[in-house]
Formats: sequence, structure tokens, C-alpha cells
Amino acid sequence: MTSSLNDLVLVSVDDHVIEPADMFDKHMPDKFKDRAPKIVKGTAGAHHWLVEGKKAPGLGLNAVAGRPKEEFGFEPVAFDHVRKGCYDVDARIDDMNANGVVGSMCFPSFPGFAGARFQNPQDKDLGLATIQAYNDWHIHEWCGKYPGRFIPLALLPLWDPGLAASEIKRVADLGVHAVAFPENPSLIDLPSLHSESWDPVWAACADDGVVLSVHIGSAGNPPYPSDESPIDAWITSMPMSIAGAAADWTFAAFWEKYPSLRMALSEGGIGWVPYFIERADFTQAHHSKWTRCDLGGKKPSDVFKKHIITCFIDDAFGIENRHSVGIDMITWECDYPHSDTVWPHCPEVLWETVKRIPADEIDKITHLNAMREFSFDPFSALGGRENCTVGALRKLASHVDVTPKSLGGLAPTRDSSGPVTSADITRILSHI
Repeated sequence: MTSSLNDLVLVSVDDHVIEPADMFDKHMPDKFKDRAPKIVKGTAGAHHWLVEGKKAPGLGLNAVAGRPKEEFGFEPVAFDHVRKGCYDVDARIDDMNANGVVGSMCFPSFPGFAGARFQNPQDKDLGLATIQAYNDWHIHEWCGKYPGRFIPLALLPLWDPGLAASEIKRVADLGVHAVAFPENPSLIDLPSLHSESWDPVWAACADDGVVLSVHIGSAGNPPYPSDESPIDAWITSMPMSIAGAAADWTFAAFWEKYPSLRMALSEGGIGWVPYFIERADFTQAHHSKWTRCDLGGKKPSDVFKKHIITCFIDDAFGIENRHSVGIDMITWECDYPHSDTVWPHCPEVLWETVKRIPADEIDKITHLNAMREFSFDPFSALGGRENCTVGALRKLASHVDVTPKSLGGLAPTRDSSGPVTSADITRILSHI
């Protein structure tokens, strides 16, 4: 059991990969190779992906790990604007070791967190080939090169739930136990969570122990409060923005039909959860006579704690109230290379939050819950727990330079010396 910072075992269930330019070269079928997504260079040296000839804006938005904090608003638009660990798996392992992180799940970047940019293909055969090529690159090249270091995450052809179920089966046979799914599919012109058309997806996930990993912003980011609002307001509320989707998932009827099904609220935080499930239970008790919502005799809090995995970066209030959140379903995340990550100091920050709670609960939160729910076993792959600790991994990273470096990108453009506003960020993104 964990007794010190160096004895922590850290498994992150939410990080991000900036896809390298050659990712489709080996995995796209020959008949589609000339139509595969590709990187092009635009104005001012910016790199962009083209998907069926359409520009996918931004290379690695928010991928600012390793910069001075003053530059977090500089949006990277070229590969030389981000750390090599964002897109090169060898360098990523170095950065994980320097941060004491043994395991990582990496959400996509240019396709969108749930592959939204792949979900309305003009050519459905090309669309399916693109998703399968993406998955094969992710499984075999990104995750496969370092067994025991990554939790593979697959994308799905969500325009056809039958095809999506087949892809779940295919990747599950390759050892994948997580698939990306939008927090609210109806917002990207797909059926709602409550449509029976998704039953093949739920069944395939339940049958093969595959978690639906639902990232904040996977169906579109929440709107800015106003153009004049300091961007701090939006950043503050972003994790909690998933609460609306969490309610939709909690009150869904399919959990009774698929009792082993799990979903994860990726990058959603946990501090808000105790009131959320208290409110959900009150809603059921006070309103169900007229709403006629039936959860099979269970309270919403029961459904949430059984089926929904939560995760946090740094959430002292949530940890203090961990038993109200659901201690057996809390997981940790690093969020490398996005601006909320505290890389390379994650162990130090986390230890300050958890060091006063029982050692067995630290182990659940930092790795055991993630290992169980995502069928991930770094201990077997790496020769035992002793090789997976913060202390052991950092010994492998003495050569890694973690000094903050200025890397360039598009800076906020504002009319005064006041705070960066939502309008400033909108102007930046309009040029990417």
C-alpha cells in the first residue's frame, strides 16, 4: 500500500495525443490511401488536418504542457509549438516517467474527443476505413510499443450503431476496453442516449467489458457567458459543464437492461458530485409520481455509483467527500498536455491532497479503480508494482528536461491591458 509520495502508483484515465502526420500511412487500405486525412501547411507555418478535403482547425489546441504559464494562451498551430511528447510515443514515455505516471489513456485531438469530425462522412466506406485506421494506429503503434503503459481508447462509426458494435467487438479482441462516446450524441446529429438504436453499442460494451469514455466537450463546448466575460469564468465551469449530461445518463433506462455497462465522466471533476446525486435522489422522491421515471426500484445515486466512473485532476473538496462521491469509482487524471495539467509535478500536487486519507483508499483512487474498470494491468506487464511507482519511474527519467520553454503560437489579442476575455479567445480561434 502507498505510504509516501514516491510509493504512489499513478494511472491517468484522461490525457491527449496530438496525432503525428504519418499516422495513416501504414493502416489505411490501399484503395483509400490517397483520400486519407492528411497534414497540410497553411499561413504562417500553421499545420492543419484535411478530412475529406475539409480543414480541421487547430493542430493541438491547448497542448501547452512544458510552457511558461504566461504562454498558456498561445494556441499551438504547428508541431514545433508543442513538446515532442505530445505526438512522439517515445518522448511521451519519457514525459510520463518524469511525471511518475505509469499508465495513460489518450483521447484524440484533431478528430474531436469522441471522433465527432469523423461522424458525418460523405463516403461512408471511407469514413469507416478512416476510423479503423485511426484505431489500428492507436492500438498498435501508440499503445502497442510500450505494453503496460497505455489504456487503449478506440473511436466508433457512430452513424451506424450496428457498425459501431462490430468495431467494439473488433477492438476488444485486440485488448481494448474503452471507447470514446459523446456526452450528448443528439448535439452532433445522432440519436439521443434514450434511443433504442444504441442497444447494439450498449450490448457490445457490456459483453466485452468496454467502458464508454465520455469526455467534457465531446459534443461541443459550452458557450461563453458573454464576449466580455473573463475567460477564467469559462475555464472554472468547464469541468462541471458535464453535469447536465451526467443527469441524462443517470436517469437513462438502459442500465437495468445492461447491468455490467460502465461509462466514465472524463475530465469532469468530482467535487460537484455529492450535491448532484443528492439532488437526483430528491427529484426522484419528490417528482416521480408525475414524471413516471422508473429506475427499476433503484435510487439515482445507486445507479450513479454503480455505473459511472468519475475522475479528477486536483479536487481537495471531492477527496474530502470521497465516500459521498463513490470511493470505488473515483479515478485520477493528468490531462497532459492540456493547460489544466500540473505536469511534471502531478505526484507532489496529488500527494498534498491525499496524504491524510487511508492508504487503501489512496490506492483505489490513484490506480486500483482504473485498473479494475479498464481491465488494465501494468504490474504484470512491467514486472511488479515496485517498477510502477513514482520513485521507480522517475529514476528512468533523469535525462528528461522538464524546464519550461517558450514554444510560440497564436497569442491572445486584446484591446486593453485588462483580463483575457471570451472575445479574445474567439478571435484567436478564428485564425486557426
